[in-house]
Amino acid sequence: MRNAIAEHDKQYVLHPYTNLSAHQEIDPFIITHGEGIYVWDDQGNKLIEGMSGLWCASLGFNEQRLTDAATRQMQKLPYSHLFSHRSTEPAIELSQKLIDIAPDNMARVFLVNSGSEAVDMAIKMVWYYNNALGRPNKKKIISRKRAYHGITIASGSLTGLPYVHDGFDLPAIPVMHTETPHYYREGRDGETEAQFTDRLAETLEQQILEEGADNIAAFIAEPVMGAGGVLVPPAGYFEKIQAVLDRHDILLICDEVICGFARTGEMFGTQTFNAKPDLMTVAKQLSSAYLPIGGVMLSEKIYDALVTGSDKHGMFGSGNTYGGHPVAAAVAVETLNIYAERNIVDHVKSLAPQFAEGLQSLTDHPLVGQARAAGLIGAIEIVQDKSTREQFPVASKVAAQIANHARNHQLILRPTPGDSVALCPPLIINSSELSLIFERMRLALDDMYATM
Repeated sequence: MRNAIAEHDKQYVLHPYTNLSAHQEIDPFIITHGEGIYVWDDQGNKLIEGMSGLWCASLGFNEQRLTDAATRQMQKLPYSHLFSHRSTEPAIELSQKLIDIAPDNMARVFLVNSGSEAVDMAIKMVWYYNNALGRPNKKKIISRKRAYHGITIASGSLTGLPYVHDGFDLPAIPVMHTETPHYYREGRDGETEAQFTDRLAETLEQQILEEGADNIAAFIAEPVMGAGGVLVPPAGYFEKIQAVLDRHDILLICDEVICGFARTGEMFGTQTFNAKPDLMTVAKQLSSAYLPIGGVMLSEKIYDALVTGSDKHGMFGSGNTYGGHPVAAAVAVETLNIYAERNIVDHVKSLAPQFAEGLQSLTDHPLVGQARAAGLIGAIEIVQDKSTREQFPVASKVAAQIANHARNHQLILRPTPGDSVALCPPLIINSSELSLIFERMRLALDDMYATM
């Protein structure tokens, strides 16, 4: 039976982020069920889901309250939309709850279905905003090398990873990429972190001056750069970048799709790293991934310009059939209720030191050059030579091999660019489970080292 299912996968399923040729030779890794921080594959193996799926299953894999919330709403009203003044109680309640927990300047919420859609919508809002203010040339978006903002035409253009662009004719919108705030890899000899951050701010300002601030609409940034390698910014980074943006009247979009909802130790990553966004994108942990949902939060300043534009054009002409879907919204409301009732922010803060120390303890391994963490998201960076920080050849795919070794020890990790291995466990994890993760990570590293 297992062979038949695997063959049907190869025959019928087109897998994202997969070498499609290799997939014909490699059996799929089929997950059948989950409980708490664990999932089971179709071979009966019980694994710690050390990546919360894709950075998203914050409440684990059998939270009955979310199932019940979906069931109640499905029975009451399985679908309605938000077009043309229509609304639903779950969408209204969710929007209010989001504004209640967001930074003080956030004023409205536009609901969508995913993080990529949220980023697309934020870009559309920025363009609409500048058109409403009579600034039709102010459209270019600044992103960062190694950023991940999604895979649609616009969000994929903003993503700063070659594999998202290759073969797809991206970037397809006006975008420029500035430097990555990765001091371990990008800092110069003798340069302090503060000097490194100053240099990045100066580089950004020079790029703006060369391009012309009148042509640049916004700067988009993840508080912690997730899929690019879990890159934690140096202290003071956002304050220095924000000062440059303010001087040139450029908006800040914080992409909170991975960082939002306690992941970094505060409710939002913008609060952890003292950023002051004009717009914020959210998704993933908004519903603990139980149903697809995302959103854009925007300031009153942005909203006022959208109102002006909608008067001019007769409407704000954008929306999604399933945006604010009542069942997904009801599950998101219950997710936020659980975060509040269980003091999830305090729980993450209580475990953050152990998490950081556990990752740091792995730096004594011959393969680990650096460990980095914020809250309950982190990574180790793999090196061939610890003294020079030289990396293995890209073709060796050492991080991917380590993740495969980890699966042999019942732990799911994720390789990311720069030969880093990411860790992002469900927020409900406890101290003993964290210890078990680091034991299994070390075994995976040892297995990898033994093959060299």
